[in-house]
Amino acid sequence: MQQNIARDKASTVSESRNDKLIGYLQQHLPKLVLAPSFAVILMFVYGFILWTVYLSFSASKMLPNYTWVGLEQWSRLWNTLTWQISLQNLFIFSVLYIGLCIVIGLSLAILLDQKIRLEGGLRTLYLYPMALSFIVTGTAWKWFLNPGLGLERTMHEWGFVDFKFDWLINSDMAIYTVVIAGVWQASGFIMAMFLAGLRGIDNEILKAAQIDGAPAWKIYTRIIIPQLGPVFLSAFVVLLHLAIKSFDLVIALTGGGPGNATSLPATFMYSYSFTRNQIGVGASSAVFMLMIIASIMVPYIYSEIKGGKK
Repeated sequence: MQQNIARDKASTVSESRNDKLIGYLQQHLPKLVLAPSFAVILMFVYGFILWTVYLSFSASKMLPNYTWVGLEQWSRLWNTLTWQISLQNLFIFSVLYIGLCIVIGLSLAILLDQKIRLEGGLRTLYLYPMALSFIVTGTAWKWFLNPGLGLERTMHEWGFVDFKFDWLINSDMAIYTVVIAGVWQASGFIMAMFLAGLRGIDNEILKAAQIDGAPAWKIYTRIIIPQLGPVFLSAFVVLLHLAIKSFDLVIALTGGGPGNATSLPATFMYSYSFTRNQIGVGASSAVFMLMIIASIMVPYIYSEIKGGKK
């Protein structure tokens, strides 16, 4: 009898332990599954970010050199003419890229919001460029804008022998070809963002304004567009992030040339890190770009989290 009681107690204790183990696994299984991915991200993303930050204060040139030199690499960076040109090009590209994408995207969204025919087909057509990689976009526009292959040659064959469009090889105009290609690719995505915002506006407000006799342009400028503030902010953040890290589009379209006419911080960083054997200067430029993106993304994410808790 006592042996049976002891066995029952042991069985009960064993079952209790098994239940606790199963409960622990059920509670922590998602964390255990995600732990390897989190460890990889922690090492290969944030670990290398910290490594790059350290390299920007080191004596690294062709190979990493962990000798601490303070702000020497940063001083060399800001005294480099190519870096100054890259920042100027980034300013021109960012202003035109963001401004044109928002204007074109909003205009297309308003057009599609009129419940026109073939809306689905047009929406797909406008969104299609975003499905392409920047390499494909840059290569396609390089062929199209090449004076010896694309638009200029085609116009000459059609009889317009005085037509000239040499922006791709003109150092004063080459940066605008990057703007054209970038806007062509991203404006459809911005259109989709604005269209989603337009479809989310309360129709009762619009019907009330129409009953009061408000013209369509006033409804958009006084009621609809002011309510799209969050969409404008999201579009601005996304486009600025794309502008700052633009690399493959420039490499495929112009290669950063002619000269340094289309050099951007991302192309500068790659050039100095991997072709000019100046890893310290390249790391400094990468950290500077990270600081710009962080100064935009951190407040934006914080505002979104704070707004979601209200």
